[in-house]
Amino acid sequence: MPEASTVDDPSESVGLLTEKTKDVRFAMMTTIGADGEPHCRPMATTDVGPDGVLWFFTSTDSQKARDVAANPNVGLGYADPGDNLWVSVTGTAELVRDRAKVQELWSAPLKAFFPDGPEDPEVALLRVTPTKGEVWDGPSSAVGRAVAFARTLASGAQTPPGDDVKLEFPGR
Repeated sequence: MPEASTVDDPSESVGLLTEKTKDVRFAMMTTIGADGEPHCRPMATTDVGPDGVLWFFTSTDSQKARDVAANPNVGLGYADPGDNLWVSVTGTAELVRDRAKVQELWSAPLKAFFPDGPEDPEVALLRVTPTKGEVWDGPSSAVGRAVAFARTLASGAQTPPGDDVKLEFPGR
């Protein structure tokens, strides 16, 4: 089985993370609950900062906010099966109640989840600072996938072609 390549330059890791997640609107965020069990839920990524920090809106009284307060370690899973792209990120999360940052990242569709708008004191952000990641990226078109799988089968290779890249964010 081919080894994954590793990107250990932080700025290159941030660039690849930003590029690969920009068109994938939702991530599955996993937190660890008080019961020690992982809890997963879909979350819309609001922003990926130039430093690779991922931002999500939440309510201060949500289960995920309580989970993060007790254990800041989180996992994020992004998937775009149509483009044959999967991204996994692990990192640390913190609840951010900065009103200016809430205003900066606010967009009209969020009103569906937070009807009182960005001024609502229960509206907060989750800031996820990535520590590691992995990107699996294969041929994106149906024809490209079929050709790649046919070549793999014909060559006797054990795994289908595509890129598997590990992202490192040193110093985090």
